[in-house]
Amino acid sequence: MIQCPRCGIQVTELHPVDPDLVEKLQAAGESNLPPQVCAGCISDLRRTVATSSGGVLMAQERAREQHRLTLWKSRVQLIKKARMCMNSKLYSEAAIAYEKYLKILDIVFEVKKGDRLRPEAFKESARTTELTVVASVYWDLMRIYDTHEKYQDRMLNAAKQLAIFIQFTPIYPDIIKKAESFVRSANNPGVVKQFLKMSDKERPRCFIATSAFGPQALEVQELRVFRDFTLKSSVAGRKFIYAYYKISPSIACLLDKQPWLKPAVRAALRLLIKCVS
Repeated sequence: MIQCPRCGIQVTELHPVDPDLVEKLQAAGESNLPPQVCAGCISDLRRTVATSSGGVLMAQERAREQHRLTLWKSRVQLIKKARMCMNSKLYSEAAIAYEKYLKILDIVFEVKKGDRLRPEAFKESARTTELTVVASVYWDLMRIYDTHEKYQDRMLNAAKQLAIFIQFTPIYPDIIKKAESFVRSANNPGVVKQFLKMSDKERPRCFIATSAFGPQALEVQELRVFRDFTLKSSVAGRKFIYAYYKISPSIACLLDKQPWLKPAVRAALRLLIKCVS
């Protein structure tokens, strides 16, 4: 019988500690390991490494989450700074602050390199109101980048992103009116026209809700988010949307002709929103 130099138990044989295991144990803070130990100690050392590795990974994830939270909080000051610069016509400084804000969103929502921030990133959080902020940022960037032809690609990118995000916001009609006016004075009117075309294409109408509440109502926005983020993700949901767009225009027309029906429809839709939110 041989005594294990680590645990002191009498065993029939000792086993060498693998160099890779030794390295991991030293990284975990375990030192002065004997070159050979019993089978029980080998198992114990491996469990130590596994537990330590899990703890390190958990600590790293907590650090990343804390970093994302800090960045998320910092975005408010960037937006304030950018809007102050816009009011002072300091457009370059405003663009820098806005781009930093968008970069923060990329990090927070883990947007992969080469991909773009999408409205779907906001669906699992209480941050859907941020969609309006994002849309307003892209609107300002589109106008800033219109000031010089060398920024035309950036202007086009902002226009594409604005067309995607604006459909989920109550500022849609206001931005469209501003864009229709802006196209007459823009240095790159083609990009603005392209934005108007894309935004109309991207925005299927919520006919009944729009008739009941009005196009800028928060309820319309919430139902649109439910449609695009939930219903469109399943075959049954897409079939429902198809059927809805078949029958909803006639119902919306009826509501416009019989406005006394709208309070009841609004109540029913608010109940639906509570059920799906």
